[in-house]
Amino acid sequence: MNQHEKLNYVEFPARDLAATKTFFTKVFAWGFEDFGPDYCAFAGQGLDGGFYRSELYSSTLSGAALLVFFNDDLEATQEKVKQAGGRIEKPIFDFPGGRRFHFSEPSGNEFAVWSDKQGC
Repeated sequence: MNQHEKLNYVEFPARDLAATKTFFTKVFAWGFEDFGPDYCAFAGQGLDGGFYRSELYSSTLSGAALLVFFNDDLEATQEKVKQAGGRIEKPIFDFPGGRRFHFSEPSGNEFAVWSDKQGC
């Protein structure tokens, strides 16, 4: 639902739209709608958004915002990220309030996954 003055949409660059779509479909079961050869959109993921063709990528090292997924099983999701061609940027670590890891998807965009559950 669109709400006045609330975050509504996020866009990311992607060098390889096909690889990015495949990655998010395998790891997080996202669906995409293509809008021509250079843009695809996703919806129903907490925040709708899209990927546009670009050689750039979003990384905290360059000052970009970090979008963070919530998760109940970090170890399983970290393994799914690796199996789908993602790169673990920071393995699971503790922080006040929980644990998380950072990853980059095939086009290089960095994301994180966190959980409020303590590790084994």
